[in-house]
Amino acid sequence: MSDALLSAAHLSVALSGRPVLHDLSLSLRRGHLVALVGPNGAGKTTLLRALAGLIEAQGEIGIGGDLLSALPLRERARRFGYLPQGHLVHWPLPVRDVVALGRFPHGATDPAWLSPRDAEAVARAMAATELEPFADRPATELSGGERSRVALARVLAVEAPVLLADEPTASLDPRYQLDVMQTLRRAADAGTLVIVVTHDLGLAARFADTVLVMADGRLAAQGTPAQALSDEVMRRVFRVTTYRANYQDSGVILPWSGV
Repeated sequence: MSDALLSAAHLSVALSGRPVLHDLSLSLRRGHLVALVGPNGAGKTTLLRALAGLIEAQGEIGIGGDLLSALPLRERARRFGYLPQGHLVHWPLPVRDVVALGRFPHGATDPAWLSPRDAEAVARAMAATELEPFADRPATELSGGERSRVALARVLAVEAPVLLADEPTASLDPRYQLDVMQTLRRAADAGTLVIVVTHDLGLAARFADTVLVMADGRLAAQGTPAQALSDEVMRRVFRVTTYRANYQDSGVILPWSGV
């Protein structure tokens, strides 16, 4: 599509000599929440890392009209906010300082000395994740769900046009899963391209504009949740039947039984 913010053409990746992604192409627009789903080992995390330029890949990746390969590392860090799996916080720093690390690509090297623009970005990220009451608390003293919000706030503070989140709801209870997905949905509604790796097809169906289904390092399906998670795809890729319903104007997709 001509107005794509992020695109990939003939993308292939091999890790330790083993092919993981095979000739994959895609084109994604700003302001969309894209759910990247698929069985274990399908290549989801590898695709996310390749799109951010974190691993070597064959093919071309375009971001905002530029080739990713032509951008210096600091500029890449401004274009992509990346939340890896686990999103643990290991430093006993105040929450505000951890979030401020997201401004490093913009030249902020000391959380105690932020420019007005950096301070405003940190404040917006903390407000988006409802972390203001925890601003001065050491991040290591928070619960797992609260630490996940700190990690997400750090990525939001980058204010990058593309946000990549790898299983941000893993190991969280349902309340925090919803909090994280609602925060990402708001970021997309504000114009960010958000790509989320998730194994929760129910969350993908509820929050995503577009679903990309991966299998064996290739795109097996893509489209709206109803299109990409059709009964045929669910049987062929995930080997399950599906319960479907509508609730409060949202589609509900629930894996039901193995096939």
